[in-house]
Amino acid sequence: MVDIATRVWNHKWRIDPIVRSLIDTDFYKLLMCQSIHRYKPDTQVTFSLINRSKHIRLAELIDEGELREQLDHIRSLSLSRGESTWLRGNTFYGKRQMFRSDYMEWFENLRLPDYHLEKRDGQYELTFEGSWPEVMLWEIPALAVLMELRGRAVLKDMGRFEIQVLYARAMTKLWEKVERLRQLEHLRIADFGARRRHSFLWQDWAVQAMQEGLENKFIGTSNCLIAMRRDIEAIGTNAHELPMVYSALAETDADLAQAPYQVLADWHEEHDGNLRIILPDTYGTDGFLKNAPDWLAGWTGIRIDSGKPELAAETAIQWWKDRGEDPTQKLVIFSDGLDTDEIQTLYRRFTDRVKVSFGWGTNLTNDFRGLVPDAGLEAFSLVCKAVSANGNPTVKLSDNPNKAMGPKEEIERYKRVFDVGQQLAVDVTV
Repeated sequence: MVDIATRVWNHKWRIDPIVRSLIDTDFYKLLMCQSIHRYKPDTQVTFSLINRSKHIRLAELIDEGELREQLDHIRSLSLSRGESTWLRGNTFYGKRQMFRSDYMEWFENLRLPDYHLEKRDGQYELTFEGSWPEVMLWEIPALAVLMELRGRAVLKDMGRFEIQVLYARAMTKLWEKVERLRQLEHLRIADFGARRRHSFLWQDWAVQAMQEGLENKFIGTSNCLIAMRRDIEAIGTNAHELPMVYSALAETDADLAQAPYQVLADWHEEHDGNLRIILPDTYGTDGFLKNAPDWLAGWTGIRIDSGKPELAAETAIQWWKDRGEDPTQKLVIFSDGLDTDEIQTLYRRFTDRVKVSFGWGTNLTNDFRGLVPDAGLEAFSLVCKAVSANGNPTVKLSDNPNKAMGPKEEIERYKRVFDVGQQLAVDVTV
């Protein structure tokens, strides 16, 4: 077991770069990247860092030279032979050779493209531009670097014993959560916490705690590097990025209305009918399901990632019933800002009505609330999103208007095209 506190105290060690590998990323990024490499390889995109928690003034906390050093290190990374062998030869979701040879050859030769970094109004403006398959792979490592450097800035003046006590308390806090969750008999839960984790070492410790404390209730991690090292399942399907970019490429309102469904048609083709999980909330769950083609009702399930999760689940259950499907055979994955109380509540409400699974993110891998003064280590809402595609702005509406992004006039257009009605705002904390 790694002595995390000692490693943190000596965090300048060269053995501890924040991002250790190109597969220190979410599994769904690699799955989406393969699909994009096949269908949209020449699409030019811009990704940008967006700090929703403006009170966290990152440029005043994080040294620019240290940030550049970490980003430059990421640009030096390439797949190791062992990582390539794992991706090429491992079984994912019961399928051998999930990744095509042409995609793997491209990935094995990849170095991430350059970045653009500026300071403005106490924040960092960090952007990445280039071909979609390359630029998209910056998202998770960029977020991991910013989150960990912020944590290091808070911890830098703490003594060795103070840090030891801090991590002892954090471990106790996490273990108490695990003890509560293992009381749920048929729980299925995965780690989704890479993007806003406290650190790589802490995420790895959290995964090991889940393995020991929850045993077979813990079904895997979204982090590919940890999945490989710990010999557990890599978990993930697709994300909002796909419909956001496809929609930005649409030339007419009619094309725009069909873009989210074209994403899933391409996804179905790419994965031979596997990984059939719908993420319906990019432009509003109600409208997406109302206008969805009949063939989508036969898919395995949905992932709920914004708004009130219980309302979205009820909407999905009714949609399946209306389409002649049996909801008890469908999978609902809850993944938005979860912690133990909400996991328990949702489990008890839906466990006999659908197949329930949970993707536990920031509150698993970065819950240091109350452990240092002045909320200095509390998690905050930092994202890195595609903001343009081939020169056109991207838009996200979400089931929660506090997560919406894009130019105001385009947001209004998308609301009209996707028939988005009244939305319920929910505070975004992580």
